[in-house]
Order: sequence, then structure tokens, then C-alpha cells
Amino acid sequence: MSVLIGTMRKHLEGHKGLTDHSDVVRVDAGQFVYIPLMNMMSTNIEVLVNEGDYVKVGTMVAKRNDHFQVPFFSSVSGKVVGKQAVMHAVMRQFDHLVIENDGKYEKEAPLAPIDWESATREELVDFMMNAGIVGCGGAGFPTYIKYKNPQNIETLIINAVECEPYITADYRSISDHLDDLVLGVRAMLKMSTAKEAWIGIKSPKKELIAKIRAALVGVPNVFVKEVPDVYPMGWERTLVYQLLKKRYDRLPSEIGCVVNNATTAIAFAHALRTGMPITEKLMTVSGNGIKNPANVSVPVGVKTSEIVAKLGGYAAEDVLLIAGGPMMGKTIPNDNFVVTPYANAVTILKTEKINEVACLRCGRCSDTCPAGLMPVRINNAEAAKDLDAMVNLHAEQCIECGLCTFVCPSKIDVTEGVRRAKRVLQLAKK
Repeated sequence: MSVLIGTMRKHLEGHKGLTDHSDVVRVDAGQFVYIPLMNMMSTNIEVLVNEGDYVKVGTMVAKRNDHFQVPFFSSVSGKVVGKQAVMHAVMRQFDHLVIENDGKYEKEAPLAPIDWESATREELVDFMMNAGIVGCGGAGFPTYIKYKNPQNIETLIINAVECEPYITADYRSISDHLDDLVLGVRAMLKMSTAKEAWIGIKSPKKELIAKIRAALVGVPNVFVKEVPDVYPMGWERTLVYQLLKKRYDRLPSEIGCVVNNATTAIAFAHALRTGMPITEKLMTVSGNGIKNPANVSVPVGVKTSEIVAKLGGYAAEDVLLIAGGPMMGKTIPNDNFVVTPYANAVTILKTEKINEVACLRCGRCSDTCPAGLMPVRINNAEAAKDLDAMVNLHAEQCIECGLCTFVCPSKIDVTEGVRRAKRVLQLAKK
């Protein structure tokens, strides 16, 4: 960590006006959907259906059942075709369960709806696990784990910051599903055993803040907390420190809090009311490389190429296709990757020539790094294949926020170098 820590944050041009108030575009599934058989890089997945089986929207088709329990569900009705290796948004190929869509979208709820107020805390945790609710902020972490055994929890923090440029899916989900947000937060508050729930949201979002506060009138122990419009305020550690002025080693529970994304609370509420898991996603497809940027409602397992076609196609022949936002997302070489239960955006940007020059040793990357690292030194250590230096510089603590590349006056892709260093350290542990 740097001896002299700088701002560790930066205001970024959001470009959110491209999609935040436009109509949500419905994208139906095509002939096939592809359900990813992977959770948090684990492929220890048991498939529960056979080729030729008929499934409905909500049918459990597979499950992860090792140290985590995560069920997978069909997003369409139709016939199971088999498995196929498909490029995933994490830039690796994984097996996907292929389902032929019959276009009828017949549903079957895998769970019976329950009342969060009359249910016990333990019943709510089990329900969340069986509904397959995962973190909808992009990580896909099984959410029930955070509530399994809460100890000395004082505050539930709901992350509604959405700090990456271009992305407005959370904004639209919250605005369109305020009742579900409130229901989900109250249920999570009960599960967490915390005294209060704080909804963290950027202060410039005046219209949305007013809507949320109006929805919370008469609701006990749930409050809106405004935070500065800086990046990466949506990173868990940054948000927790902004609100509580405390830091932790590994998990927020160490300092008495649980953190969840606002859209995770909405998805949980939807499941509580209907018994249905996450089979559709509201996600942002934006940038100057797509003809008609929009928030889209799309079934899980639909290929990105189908979404792009629905939005009029690419705005240029040479584009960067990014799974996620432009700062933390990964550039994917093709548009075959599919919508996951935790996807929140695809950013498409026109490719621009970048003229990289030698490092000026200005220190901006270190000043701005929210993890307090020295990114350019890690980048140099990776280039020199100096494993000891990568270890001593704590490359594994990088959150891949992209700020070091963004602020670099030499136009060096520092983030990519640090990512490579992280992979080197991960492989060294095996």
C-alpha cells in the first residue's frame, strides 16, 4: 500500500443520459437459450434434466452443491437439447445447457410464495438459497451465505450507487420496482438481525432519492444515505468506509454490517411474492458503438448478438464489446456470451487508437488507487516476471476498477498488467 495515499476516487463523466429515462426494450429469446453451468468459476454443477426433457420458465435444471448451494433455472419453456461449450463473460468457455425455446413461456414456480413478516429468519434464509438469489451487482455470490449466521450485525447497507459510467439498470429497476425494493430490504433487514438498513445512493440522483424516500414513509428503520458522485463509490469497501468510517480485513461483517446490491433486494422480493427465481434480467446496453442504447429486459441465456440486433446493430465496424461497464468490465472477442442471472450491462464503444508513451512516474495511479496499491510498479513487476515483487506489492488486492489506466497520462493499460499479475499469483498458489 502507498505510504502517501491520495484521493483514491474520481468523478467520472457518467454518460447515463443515454438510457436512464428511455423506455425499457423487451428482447425475447430466439430459438435457443444457453444456461451457463458455472457459478463463481466453479463448474461443480449437477445437471438435473436430460436431453429431450420438456421444461418451463422456472424449472430447476441444475444445481451447484459443494460448499455453496446454487440452483439454476430455465428462462424459457421448451425442450432440453444438450450441453455446449460457449464463451462466458469471464473470457473463458464453459458448458452451457441448451434449451430450445417453444415461444410459449409457460411458467412453473419452483417455490411457494411466503410472507416475510410471518416467516422466521431461518425460513427466509432457506428460501433465498432455494430461489438461487445471487448478487446482482455483477459478482454472482450466493446471497444466502451473508445471512446464514449473522453475529453482532448493526447495519444492513443496500448499495444503490451504480457508479460505473453508462450503466443505469439499477436506476431503472429501483424506479420501476419501488415496492419490491422496500419489501426486499425489510426482509433482508430481518435476516441480518441488524438494527437499521441504509440505502446508499449518489447525491445527484435527486429524482430517484425523492421516490425512494416517499416509498419509505412509515417504514421503520430503513433510511436513505446520500454519497458523493465519485468512482468507485459502488465498491463495497469504499461505500462501507464512506458510511461507517471503518475499514475491515476480509468481510464487512467484521465491523458489524452486511452489504447487498439494491437489485438483489428487488429480485429477492420478487421471489418472495411469486415463488419465481431470476429468469429475466434488466440490463443496460450502451455506449457510442451501439446504434440505439437502451435498458433491456431479456431472459437469462440469450446471446449478446441477439440483443445487439434488437437495438439496431453496431454503430461502427470496429468496436470494443465489454461485458459490464467500461471501467471494470472485460472486453470479449465476440458477441456469443450470454445473459447471466447477475449480468447488469454490456458496454459497446467505438475502437479508438491509443498512443502509449513511457511512464512519466507521476504517481497518479497510486494516488487514485482505491485499494491503496502502486499499480505501475505491479505492472512493471509482471512485465519483468518478478514473482516476489508481485507478492510484496500485494497485486492480489487489486479490484480491477480501471482507475489507474483511466488517469494515466502516458496511456498505459496499467490495469491489464495488474490483472495479469493477479493471475500469476493465483496460478502460483495452485
